[in-house]
Amino acid sequence: MALKAVHVSDVTNFDQVPENASLGVELNRVPYKIPKFLVVGHRGNGMNILTSGDQRMKAIKENSIMSFNSAAKFPVDFIEFDVQVTKDGCPVIFHDDFIISEDNGVIFEKRVTELCLSEFLCYGPQNEAGKIGKALLRKTENGGIVSWNVEKDDSLCTLKDAFQQVELSVGFNIELKFDFHIVYQEDYLIHVLQAVLKVVLEYAHDRPIIFSSFQPDAVLLVRKLQNTYPVFFLTIGRAAIFYDARMNSLEEAIKLCVEGGLHGIVSEVTGVFRNPGAVTKIKDAQLSLLTFGKLNNVAEAVYMQYLMGIDGVIVDLVKEITDAVSDMIKPSKVDDSEEATLAEEGNREVVELKSNPHFSQKELSFLLKLIPQLIQE
Repeated sequence: MALKAVHVSDVTNFDQVPENASLGVELNRVPYKIPKFLVVGHRGNGMNILTSGDQRMKAIKENSIMSFNSAAKFPVDFIEFDVQVTKDGCPVIFHDDFIISEDNGVIFEKRVTELCLSEFLCYGPQNEAGKIGKALLRKTENGGIVSWNVEKDDSLCTLKDAFQQVELSVGFNIELKFDFHIVYQEDYLIHVLQAVLKVVLEYAHDRPIIFSSFQPDAVLLVRKLQNTYPVFFLTIGRAAIFYDARMNSLEEAIKLCVEGGLHGIVSEVTGVFRNPGAVTKIKDAQLSLLTFGKLNNVAEAVYMQYLMGIDGVIVDLVKEITDAVSDMIKPSKVDDSEEATLAEEGNREVVELKSNPHFSQKELSFLLKLIPQLIQE
């Protein structure tokens, strides 16, 4: 059963919201204008896929201070990470719903939100010299359990740690993480959002922030609790079977954003490629559009999105894609006639600046029609 939308006037327990949070803000949304094509580091410098043959997917522990600062060495605009709130009210950064560990040969799992902060932090590497943390395991896509082994490991961290220890040059795309399989009550959502907002409002200062979530009522509520930072709705972007119909298509995502005064959509990229006409609908609704997914690690797919008018991409291969974006969409410094002259003079360094592929409107239209046929279900 889908949760009903939360109205601020219906909520009575706001005593823990920071005083400088804007309650009951007007939902006459001012469009969030993204000034350039954004590259966002997924879980920092990229997610971990522990069974992958690609060592880059196992290089640095995801959602860690080390991963965030590694991404910040490249020209990323934001880093994206997942925030949950512990049982004792502390926002922590962790993607999975459960911590999986092993004790005397017995594997067990505990829900992150049912741990207190001190217990959450005791898993994995420890900051305290000489202290060894509890084993940290992870469930694979096929249900297997593997050790969380990466080339460069790091300790688990809190949202406050990220604000205090991550380079100020990068913005934070804070994904408010909730379990797809749970129907959340309003008072719990309020409790979680209050805890997150308290840290953000105290430590963000001038750092750019974007809030996002797959949970429809969470994005509606965080939009109403504050009027400082843009709020994006996360969606798979194509036919799905979630209990909440608002989560099942790009069309439903657009409707939710318009009705709730949200600022944009973050869609899985294949959902957009299969339905490129949705980009126009999103832009007509004055919404911003970012994408995520495996195809965003392919430079050509990223450039195609740039041509389509998509505002940015969330990527795992931060170095490779930031390099590619710099090469593909940087301003050309010479025109065609100058290029020919320079080529004759042997000035290849300048000529190489003009390497962007050119597409006519007719060619672009053809490519947009072709893409959905190239993407397998």
